Amino acid sequence: MTKPIVAVPADIRAFNGTDWHAVQHQYVRAALNAAGVMSFIIPAFEEGYDTDAILDRVDGVLVSGSATNVHPSLYGMEATEADGPFDPARDATTLPLIRRALDRAIPLLAICRGIQELNVALGGTLASEIQDQPGIWDHRTPPEKDRNGMYEIRQSVIIREGSCIAGIVGSGEVKVNSLHRQAIAKTAPRLAVEAVAEDGTVEAVSVIDAKAFAVGVQWHPEYWAETDKPSNQIFTAFGDAVRQYAATRQPAASPAKVPA
Repeated sequence: MTKPIVAVPADIRAFNGTDWHAVQHQYVRAALNAAGVMSFIIPAFEEGYDTDAILDRVDGVLVSGSATNVHPSLYGMEATEADGPFDPARDATTLPLIRRALDRAIPLLAICRGIQELNVALGGTLASEIQDQPGIWDHRTPPEKDRNGMYEIRQSVIIREGSCIAGIVGSGEVKVNSLHRQAIAKTAPRLAVEAVAEDGTVEAVSVIDAKAFAVGVQWHPEYWAETDKPSNQIFTAFGDAVRQYAATRQPAASPAKVPA
């Protein structure tokens, strides 16, 4: 049996004077080596995007983190320069993709920017520069130049008993590597908070009425997915859900044979 395939929406990045559709290696590596699935990198377009054409051909959706932020206009706020940088093509791609994947019961794992997109897609809001709020820690990327240092597992989150994630990694305190300056402010009505940092920051959610795996985490399980047990468990659970969906999905029709 061939490996199932997940859609990974791209960011728009500028290199050598032109735009590229790009995904960080750490996400597709974790999908392959920890979840056991292949990835299709989905280009980001502001117009002309056919969401169902993508979802007809995949078995899951992995929404990655990014250096960019969801545009505040998408959750009813005025944008300031401090809220950026933005990637409107990614916003236009991921938000409809998330909503439609949930409609079609396609497994979904949303990471970092992804959990924020999931929240906005379902009607929630975000808070910017959370480190400036009273009582909130500085969750931003540390200044280490080495990526292992940047993604060091050093922060505690509390997994709520009886939650979807508790069924994967267990309840109580788990150490993670959370790197962000935005976070969920108002949680979307369809989301259940599954984990919080010790300062109360929302660190994980699940979709209440989802008919398949639908989880978002603010931390980065993809970075250590091959060596850290909780990170691996999240990707393994996602991969299992993707395989289950693939086993029940109707295969695409074979092309008609041309007579000899």
